[in-house]
Amino acid sequence: MSISSDQHRLADVFGSLPDTRILVVGDLILDRYADGKASRVSPEAPVLVFDFASDRYLLGGACNVAANLAALGASASVLGVIGEDEGGARLRQLLEDADIDTQALVVDRDRPTTRKTRYVAKTMQVLRVDEESRDAVSGETEERMLALLQQRPFPWKSVLLSDYGKGTLTRRVIQAAIEAARSQGGVTVVDPKGTDYSKYHGVDLLTPNREEAEAATGVKIGGTEDLHQAAQRLREITGVRTAVITLGKDGVFFEREDGSHRIIPTEARQVFDVTGAGDTVVSVLTFCRACNVSLEDSLRLANHAAGVTVAKLGTWAPSRDEVLARIGETGDVRTGKVLTREQAIDVASHLRAEGRRLVFTNGCFDILHAGHCDYLARARSYGDALMVGLNTDASVQRQQKGPGRPFNGLEDRAAVLAALQAVDYVVPFDDDTPGALIEAVTPHVLAKGEDWRDKGVVGREWVESHGGQVVLVPLVAGRSTTNVVQKILDVGK
Repeated sequence: MSISSDQHRLADVFGSLPDTRILVVGDLILDRYADGKASRVSPEAPVLVFDFASDRYLLGGACNVAANLAALGASASVLGVIGEDEGGARLRQLLEDADIDTQALVVDRDRPTTRKTRYVAKTMQVLRVDEESRDAVSGETEERMLALLQQRPFPWKSVLLSDYGKGTLTRRVIQAAIEAARSQGGVTVVDPKGTDYSKYHGVDLLTPNREEAEAATGVKIGGTEDLHQAAQRLREITGVRTAVITLGKDGVFFEREDGSHRIIPTEARQVFDVTGAGDTVVSVLTFCRACNVSLEDSLRLANHAAGVTVAKLGTWAPSRDEVLARIGETGDVRTGKVLTREQAIDVASHLRAEGRRLVFTNGCFDILHAGHCDYLARARSYGDALMVGLNTDASVQRQQKGPGRPFNGLEDRAAVLAALQAVDYVVPFDDDTPGALIEAVTPHVLAKGEDWRDKGVVGREWVESHGGQVVLVPLVAGRSTTNVVQKILDVGK
């Protein structure tokens, strides 16, 4: 499918967004993932025994919103509260690693850093433990936040309010943020929480989802007429000129004060995990509106970006290149998966900064069969993203795979692999082995089929010396390209 002229225009708009300073104000959360196994029941009580293996830390709450902005190319800063504790120090470091300005962080020694620990067995969450205070900030802590917002001239163009109900966004803080953005001719956008939206009065945009809009307005949203009623009520409560309600798989509804309205359909082509999609939407919307992009185009671009996020496991901050690839030269999501070596290095760095586990495997994948699909899905289960190194045609031929190999050219083999949900990235390489590519991306996990047990896995020493692991994935018996080729030849006799 060829890309339309309107898609070209959207891509041009998004690709040319200038570096813009945006302040994210809200609840800062440290997400900890404890990985392990939960395969037996405790003899002491009817609970699972969790065998801890490792943990990893990610940016959560308003921090993930800021990470989305930074990944898109905006200059993001965060204003929020952390404790004088190990969690606060770790959160600050993660923010700085993600190229997010931390100068506006406020430290409260009497308040713990909000931390959510999720115990995960493979990809299934078995328990979550929250460490936090939900009390509204006050006293010296609130005054320090207000002082930062009352600077004139205000150092940021626009403000994004990210409310997770942890007490950071008091009425005074919200109003100070609105006045600060106005002083720069910028916008204030809020991702709301709770039922009392009167505290957001004066913001330019807010982005409740269907359930949040129902709770705030008292209108049960079933059809279009209900959306109109909810939108009118949102305008009355908050004073926004245009009401926006996100509808998940059904897209985004917006209605202007003159009653004109539209539902922009979702751009998600595959959905793996909806976690963090709301953060992506509000980030793109704020960035675009801060750069004077029309509301409708901003929402459409936000939908494209959310389509990248929901195709990933866990929260994800899509890069500008990923969003542009989704809009695409061909309109095909697969084109965003096939990377050059340089792009693969950038993706690997992005994953490390986000605390994600990158799994790498490689092969020719000439005639894809059920064994390949099972193998790739198993490999993907060891991390958050699967990168497949793919031999070029010349590389396959040098391996003496047989006359006429590969049967399918590199472009076709890459397209088929990229169409698989288990595969996040495909990286062609022309060397005889993937060693150089493995060293370039340094994955957390190197996966190979168990038939390589006695052959020596290329890249093992490099990966293990950098703290990674090598896994040998079980194969489906009787499934191989050689068998498929032989059957074809037998039929032709």
